[in-house]
Amino acid sequence: MTTVLKRSNWAIWRDVIFALFVREIRTGFNDRLGLAWAIFQPLSFIFLLSFLRGKMDGGDTHTIPTFEFMMYGMLLIQLFLETLTNCAAAIKKNKSLFAFRQVQPISSVLASALFSLLIKLSVFALIFLIMYFLKMDFKLDDPLFILLNIVTLWMFALSLGLMFAIAQCYVPEISKIQSVLSRPMFFISAVFFSMQDVPKEYWPYLDWNPILHAIELTRHAAYNTYSTEAVSEFYLFFSALVALFFAASIYHISWKQAISR
Repeated sequence: MTTVLKRSNWAIWRDVIFALFVREIRTGFNDRLGLAWAIFQPLSFIFLLSFLRGKMDGGDTHTIPTFEFMMYGMLLIQLFLETLTNCAAAIKKNKSLFAFRQVQPISSVLASALFSLLIKLSVFALIFLIMYFLKMDFKLDDPLFILLNIVTLWMFALSLGLMFAIAQCYVPEISKIQSVLSRPMFFISAVFFSMQDVPKEYWPYLDWNPILHAIELTRHAAYNTYSTEAVSEFYLFFSALVALFFAASIYHISWKQAISR
């Protein structure tokens, strides 16, 4: 007689997310370059920008080696933009899978977000490994705070991506608005500059951006001599929690109607 195994809802949800996560890995690395491109692309930008900024700063940028200054800025803004883009497209991309009762839209969004986080953490680890073998000097004064900032920024991007994903189910053209809104973030999030380069009277025009806070706080966590006068830990965490609350509320209210459209 066949034994029927009953699984809890949590176990089913976990298995679905894992299956979608594996699917993301396979589709994300289905070309010949694969993970090598995910590493080479940010590295090339970091070396180029470090070279250009190093010409002005002489190798150090506000007590941080210019390479690491650019590294944190580039990798964190790429984490935000890639997580936002992948999460916003996750529901539409996996819509055919929602015919299975076990697969819910939030599972596809979480799988896409976890894939983006895994890639960037892998890139961070490999860059530090390269720096170690090249005997480049680097510091990690507070590695746990670095990880906390990365996860907080990732959660903020995940929340925004979920809201855009739901909105795209009702208005497909919202993806164009998302693209327009996300492009300036690359230039106003302290990727290429420090808030110490900006006169204090102009700080309020940039300080509203949580991504800027995440990047500057991460630089400070790596080198505690780096100033954080212009940024706030509370503002970063509060922004992520508020975005997560609104994203979860919008999803809870409208996900059934959204996927039926």
